[in-house]
Amino acid sequence: MNARSTSMAGGSALRSLVWLAGALATSAAVVIGSVLAVVFAATVVVIGFMGSALFGLVALAMRARRTVKAGSQDPTLIEARNVGGHSWVAYGWNDRP
Repeated sequence: MNARSTSMAGGSALRSLVWLAGALATSAAVVIGSVLAVVFAATVVVIGFMGSALFGLVALAMRARRTVKAGSQDPTLIEARNVGGHSWVAYGWNDRP
């Protein structure tokens, strides 16, 4: 056996070990990438659900706002408006019987 054939045999073993380590690193990267893709996809789905729920609540609020009747049927109730700070102006109090 000469020195050249000995060094090739050692290089071949080292080369297979490096190839195996590279394959393991690649597999780990693929698994981690897949997990992150699923997590971010689930996040986008949850944000979409929250957005649609918010849109539905806004639609219900706008519908309720349109159907509210102004004023009250109670004749003893007077209207008062805040004009700033602790000051209020009342309407309808002098029309009471």
